[in-house]
Amino acid sequence: MVTKKVVVLPYDAQWKQDFLRIKEELMDALGQLAVRIEHVGSTSVQGLSAKPILDIDVVIKDYSVLDRAILALENIGYHHEGDLGIAGREAFAYTGKDHLKKHHLYVCPQDSAELHRHLAFRNYLRSHPEAVREYSRIKEEGARLYPFDIDRYIAYKSPCIEEIYAKIGL
Repeated sequence: MVTKKVVVLPYDAQWKQDFLRIKEELMDALGQLAVRIEHVGSTSVQGLSAKPILDIDVVIKDYSVLDRAILALENIGYHHEGDLGIAGREAFAYTGKDHLKKHHLYVCPQDSAELHRHLAFRNYLRSHPEAVREYSRIKEEGARLYPFDIDRYIAYKSPCIEEIYAKIGL
């Protein structure tokens, strides 16, 4: 079994442009099925160290349009994987996207608790530079301590994430 290295890099301003390129392709495919498209996760927070993989939430009105969204995404190379055990978030893998930055794509209804969690966490970090510095430090340290163990890396940074969730009432 090949184990991928856990790589955490300093913030890169290019990530914002990478997101906009992906967003444009998604909007062209989805049209009005997408209420909006959100850049979430660590790459969406200026100054935050991150694994260089973008997290993107396509927001839809509700599950009544999910089948049409799945079809539109399949037409441009995405494959629906289901919710992968997280309610309110449909995951998609892809092929043939070498022209785009590596990313994780999710489709969420606009009233999804998971979407709310993603946005609240991102928005908290965007307005709390001291939390960005601390979370960056922990992520970088976790990648150094557990360079070939993603599960231990995630466990290492989890207390910091839980502390932020507590501050924002999640």
